[in-house]
Amino acid sequence: MRLHDGALEELWNAAAAVGAPFRAAEIAGLPEPARRYLTHAIAEGTPSASAVRLRMHGQIRLGAWHPFEAEQVIRWNRGFVWKARVKMRGLPVVGSDRWIDGQGAMRWKMLGIIPVWTAAGPDISRAALGRVQIESIWLPSMLLAPEVGWHVTDATHAVATVSMRGHEADIRVALDGGGRATSVWMERWGNPDGGAFAFSPFGGIVDDEATFGGYTIPSKLRIGWHFAGERFEKDGESFHATIDDATFR
Repeated sequence: MRLHDGALEELWNAAAAVGAPFRAAEIAGLPEPARRYLTHAIAEGTPSASAVRLRMHGQIRLGAWHPFEAEQVIRWNRGFVWKARVKMRGLPVVGSDRWIDGQGAMRWKMLGIIPVWTAAGPDISRAALGRVQIESIWLPSMLLAPEVGWHVTDATHAVATVSMRGHEADIRVALDGGGRATSVWMERWGNPDGGAFAFSPFGGIVDDEATFGGYTIPSKLRIGWHFAGERFEKDGESFHATIDDATFR
């Protein structure tokens, strides 16, 4: 599947040149859980990427569960575009979520013609920024940047403080003994219950991982609001995704 989107293509084609190869010795000063995670996620000698292009499929809950296919580009320090086709009652809804250079937006159309959902503004931008920050797990080289700080709460968690456009977020990654991510969550700006925007736990459970071009990333996830609480499985879980391919640049 190929879903053309001018902004997605621009973000991908504008990606910076590949950086220096990853060397584990360069992160020797980080806390042990952070080193364990990063050395599991990035193979020694892998060229440092500034962007990733993902192809995925899954289900999204919009009232009921609906199948989707999507492409996404994430570029460090600029943002993301997620372009998808969702099948609802047999009809295709095509659109995108994005955050580029500080501006977030959602634009969705039935049959590619009839607008069904459009949103923008400061709250949407701030919520979309949170998505870039937590989805850094799909671009692990992003977590080596100087703007990212690391600390730990215990031996099974690494916490990355990701700063973008003056907004910091603590991305909490739960790890197994080998450094594999088993879950990830953050306090993200949003209105999952339809009320006023506020910070709320948002995250996902990692059911599987895969390696693409030297990067090992979560490849099967269950994602949603109210993470790590009883409401997550009841009404917070809203997105099931399987990564089919990932290209790093």
